Amino acid sequence: MKTLDRYVLRQIVWPLLLGLLVFTFLLIIPLILRIAEELISKGVPASVILTLMATLLPQALGLAIPMSLLLGLLLALGKLSSDRELVAMQACGISVARLLRPVALVALLAFGATLYILLAALPAANQASREITFSILADRAEGEVRPRVFFDKFPDLVLYVRDVPKTGGWQHIFMADTRPGQSPAVYLAREGHVVIDRPHRRVEMVLRDGSRHVAGPDGKYEVSTFGEMVVGINPDRVFPSAGPSKGVREMSIGELKALIAERDKRHEETEGPWIEVYKKFSIPFACLVLGLIGLALGASNRRDGRLASFVIGIAIIFVYYALLESASNLAKGSLIPTWLAVWAPNIVFGVLGLWLFVRQLRTTGRTSRVASVLSTWSARVMSRFSSSTRPARGPSVLPIPFMGLLDRYIMVSYLRVFALCVVALAGLGYLSAFIDLSDEVLRGDASWANLGLHLSYLTPQSLYFVLPISVLLATLVTIGLLTRNSELIVMKACGISLYRLALPLVVFGLLITGVIAVLQESFLGPSNREAIKVRRVITGQAKRLEDELLNRRWLVASNGDIYNYGAFNPRTRELSGLTLYQFDPGMTRIINRTFVEKATFDADGRGVRRWDGQRGWAREFTAAGVSFATLEHRRLTMEPIEYFASEVPDPEFMNYPELAQYVTGLKSVGLETVAQQVALARKLAFPLVTLIMTLIAVPFGVTTGARGAMYGIGAGIVLAFSYWGALSVFGALGSAGLLTPGLAAWSPNLLFGAGAVYLVLTART
Repeated sequence: MKTLDRYVLRQIVWPLLLGLLVFTFLLIIPLILRIAEELISKGVPASVILTLMATLLPQALGLAIPMSLLLGLLLALGKLSSDRELVAMQACGISVARLLRPVALVALLAFGATLYILLAALPAANQASREITFSILADRAEGEVRPRVFFDKFPDLVLYVRDVPKTGGWQHIFMADTRPGQSPAVYLAREGHVVIDRPHRRVEMVLRDGSRHVAGPDGKYEVSTFGEMVVGINPDRVFPSAGPSKGVREMSIGELKALIAERDKRHEETEGPWIEVYKKFSIPFACLVLGLIGLALGASNRRDGRLASFVIGIAIIFVYYALLESASNLAKGSLIPTWLAVWAPNIVFGVLGLWLFVRQLRTTGRTSRVASVLSTWSARVMSRFSSSTRPARGPSVLPIPFMGLLDRYIMVSYLRVFALCVVALAGLGYLSAFIDLSDEVLRGDASWANLGLHLSYLTPQSLYFVLPISVLLATLVTIGLLTRNSELIVMKACGISLYRLALPLVVFGLLITGVIAVLQESFLGPSNREAIKVRRVITGQAKRLEDELLNRRWLVASNGDIYNYGAFNPRTRELSGLTLYQFDPGMTRIINRTFVEKATFDADGRGVRRWDGQRGWAREFTAAGVSFATLEHRRLTMEPIEYFASEVPDPEFMNYPELAQYVTGLKSVGLETVAQQVALARKLAFPLVTLIMTLIAVPFGVTTGARGAMYGIGAGIVLAFSYWGALSVFGALGSAGLLTPGLAAWSPNLLFGAGAVYLVLTART
């Protein structure tokens, strides 16, 4: 290797690794947020959770490596262009073609790494992830039972548990047993747990201090009490011997070809497996194509440097993967050949990259037209911030008391980086959602209007998570650039302290805190609900959900009563085969059991809407015994009809007052509300993360600034990953009852806030 090769490689490697860290973090963090907190709350060992997280890495790396290669090349060559080093090379007779050697080396290494991941690591990791998850679900079936949610995964059993103590097991249990060969029975127990013996394939449910109710077909009703009862469960549904089956993404090339041959014999579609086969080679080849594009666009004499390169790179990545997914979906609809669909992005971008490179060679010393257009466009976008805040000669453009010339200078740099981070991070979220749902649109199962509507409803949720990370990155980069360019030293020499320099950034952080709070309390819940509704329409889940809601059979009322019914017809406003169970306050015994063949929801003569039960019976259980009465008509005190067609309330869809009211309602009937209280406290704690991140980033940016903005971005991603990890861990500890809800919600802010205070107080001002 020549000195020039080593120098160019050093310029490429760091932004490439940084991009790898950023893209991997963005691709894997939604999965971590979704499953890590749930696993921690179930008591899954940390080693198992970390192993499961590691199995998710190949899935992210398979997409992140090509994207990181392009971004690394554009950032590195953009710096060489802005620093006029490319001009110096050309003056010494070194053409752009000479840079092919280090660029090709990096691209080939990326090609090999991606090829290995997609051919070997990804199928094995996906299958390992499925097996670990399968093992957790089997060995911790007890932890799958959530409080106040009907659990029907045990064969012919429906389980309802009011409380799940942190010490394990269940409390206040209701269970309906409909196993064949015996009369249907209902169990009520003070406590219980499940025993799983995997070697002997034995699953047993142990109930203590309870009663058993059996209504015989001859009209007899038996009630028996027990100190302990063991109910055997069919183990085949708990841990099938075959284990989880492999999907197409878990298969090797040989397994995919065998699947294709099998489907050919049955005359079934084979486009899906063929697409996976071609993708295992086309995505690694994208490293070579994107490497050529990165060299052609990056090796120009632009002065706008890394920020413009960042915008160009994100735009190319978005177009590449959008084209790949769209073409793949066209192939699934048999509109174009499968091989062409998967290789189309490489063909298009390969031809474009070759044309740009040849044109770049012909225009040595000048910028190619496409690169110039892209550069000019990105520069105009970024210049909007500087042009609107640039001080004019004479009176101040922004007559804000603390916003002087220096404040405006700092805020111009800050807002440019902040806007780029928001656009880039939100764009990656949109790209992920587009790739996930475009399949249904291109198959004709949904419309583009629905997909666009879904993306628009995702905007508040995207901003809710993107804004804190953008504030952190913008602060780190801004302070880092001031430090690297020695501007911070000059300002300190003029008597301006670090605290004064950071004032506009802190004020902006407080402003974003307010924006996040407004999003959370006004737009977030409704937009999330609408996004879920539109997504269900696109994926065809809306009808299935409606069927599930109308035929879920078991439902618990807000006062703790339990309803069991055969069917619900919203058009006739009727429940058929309804059984109503009423309990004492401690749910230690059934005090009333009512059955009616039909219950109709209607208004009486005074306009009061109530349920009217027809043809049935009622049994009342007292210390003196059991009383029985037949019914022709009876007014039933039950939830209104809307309750039977609505979903279980989700804290994610509520603002603070709504969630607080929901928690109060649960407490009023003696139900456990720990998880809801943690979510409630989080709604107060989370918006302050932007202020804390700003206070951390200011002194941290001073220490990393000498190494440049890229180090600041890398440090920011690590800090963001650490914060979200702490958020999941403490949330799980709170939900499990190991911490108080307030402490669980505020602990990440307290820890990172204490670190921020320490860094601020010890920084050289």
